[in-house]
Amino acid sequence: QEATLQRDGYVMALTHPKVIAAIRAGAYGRIAVTYIEWAGTNFQNTILPWRLIEDAKSAQNFASALSDAVFTRERFTSISGGIEYSVPLFDNNGFEGTRRVIDVSGDGPNNRGRYVDDARDRAVAKGIIINGLPILNDRFDGFGGQNLPNLDLYYEKCVIGGPGSFVVAAKDFGDFAQAVLKKLILEIADLGPDPRLVPVAERIAPPCDIGER
Repeated sequence: QEATLQRDGYVMALTHPKVIAAIRAGAYGRIAVTYIEWAGTNFQNTILPWRLIEDAKSAQNFASALSDAVFTRERFTSISGGIEYSVPLFDNNGFEGTRRVIDVSGDGPNNRGRYVDDARDRAVAKGIIINGLPILNDRFDGFGGQNLPNLDLYYEKCVIGGPGSFVVAAKDFGDFAQAVLKKLILEIADLGPDPRLVPVAERIAPPCDIGER
């Protein structure tokens, strides 16, 4: 159900007129997109390889192919594994862009693989920007406890990186579609949110190595 909500959110957002307008308003009027689903350390799948989106028709073609793709499932959350898998996909992919962005969405902290801030720093060193869309929730984490409080602050501190990187949080799974729409418009237009997320005293960002195994 969670994977369906996330995928449907991207399907809706990528075909929204405001996203198409943001694409068309860019310097080249087009973007290249690939879609990856990931879970544990060694579980990453390229659901759709790189495709050009430049108008409503190409966006609909991408969204339809994404909607029709077969679901795969696995346990655990390796954000670092997803980042490490994504970095080399920018090379020799048939496209040359002015920005390279990894858009990470998830409902929990990194709990498998390399420390997430280490993977983040390696990607940023290669000129890649990482933006985040955490899904705030109180579901059980699979290890007998509830999910991480202040997941948005965890993403802010440990996951995102690079010039202008930002977090847009979904208040829950039901809010994901609206959150990803907002995030894609900001991302494609290279604006970032305003104002930026500012931690306050009563909300403490968890350590980046929480849940590491």
